[in-house]
Amino acid sequence: MTTTPTEGGCFCGALRYRLTAPPVGSMVCHCATCRRLFAAPVVAWLSVASGGFAFTRGTPATFSTSAPVTRWFCPACGTHVAYVHAGEPGCVEVATCSLDEPSAFPPTHHSWLSHDLPWVRFGDGLPTFGGSRHGASD
Repeated sequence: MTTTPTEGGCFCGALRYRLTAPPVGSMVCHCATCRRLFAAPVVAWLSVASGGFAFTRGTPATFSTSAPVTRWFCPACGTHVAYVHAGEPGCVEVATCSLDEPSAFPPTHHSWLSHDLPWVRFGDGLPTFGGSRHGASD
């Protein structure tokens, strides 16, 4: 990562954030939860140490999709920008395409292909995992 911070935010600009730490991971998620939240076949995520993530404008609204997961989104336009998992308190998962320059952080793998839609096909050659790359399957 360059020495300049990476920034991003929601569609309307009411919510802005800054990353000051390099990413520790990047993936394309195929899970049913992400598909429903984004109304999209897949969602790209970037993992960053929690100390390297800060909101710089606005206060996010929150929503829990399950007990350990709290999602942050813009209360004005609804853009989902990030989430935290209670089991990984040192990490923030940032929606890659909420970054100002999402092309700077290409994914390294695909996760949750066990939830994949049968018509989704990727030919990028990246590693794939039926669940989480950390071994979870549900």
